[in-house]
Amino acid sequence: MDKEHAFDDTNEKKIYEAFKEKDWNEIRVNDSWVIFKIMGEFVTGFEKMSKIGPCVSIFGSARTKPGSEYYKMASDIANKLTQQGFGIITGGGPGIMEAANEGAHRGNGKSVGLNIDLPFEQHANPFIDSDKNILFDYFFVRKVMFVKYSQGFVVLPGGFGTLDELFEALTLIQTFKIGKFPIVLVGSHFWDGLIDWIKKILLEKENNISAPDLDLFKVVDTADDAVKIIVDFYTKYTLKPNF
Repeated sequence: MDKEHAFDDTNEKKIYEAFKEKDWNEIRVNDSWVIFKIMGEFVTGFEKMSKIGPCVSIFGSARTKPGSEYYKMASDIANKLTQQGFGIITGGGPGIMEAANEGAHRGNGKSVGLNIDLPFEQHANPFIDSDKNILFDYFFVRKVMFVKYSQGFVVLPGGFGTLDELFEALTLIQTFKIGKFPIVLVGSHFWDGLIDWIKKILLEKENNISAPDLDLFKVVDTADDAVKIIVDFYTKYTLKPNF
């Protein structure tokens, strides 16, 4: 079965399952096991990540090919950050994630992969430290690990998943749920359209955000500029990562 038909088949099953009538005992048993599974993922994640030290999360597409501009840039950013004492956290898969883990590995820095069990695309890349490769079933548990143990976020071009991770970080900072850690968007050509929409529609037309919210992120076009924003941010607080 090809990818498209497999997706349609899985999607249809999920839709029918949502409308299926269940008795109370079935609901109680199924939901109870789900709760324990979620708790288990949180416990495993907290135990493995709690002593990991200062890290920067790098987000981006799993579909980015080795040798491409952004693949090379992700690797370069990760490598330069490890020279400044930061570990690197990625989603653990191919593409930008693989590039970032490769850069961290090449720089002898901590290389963390928060992998997710997906039917397509996702598989652990070979540059993750063996003791820091964590597999999740639930996106929301995985996202907690990203934001809880990161001291900065670097976002390269990506798809829905990358945008989800970006706006999760922005929302948590905007609502003071986490500190105002630096968020760096790499590639102005890629991000300019989205930022223009945010300014013209969200801010000016609909007034759904405030002008200071635009200061929650910076846009750069080079690895050096991305790293400089992270380093300068912590220099301001006279803090320096130290493993």
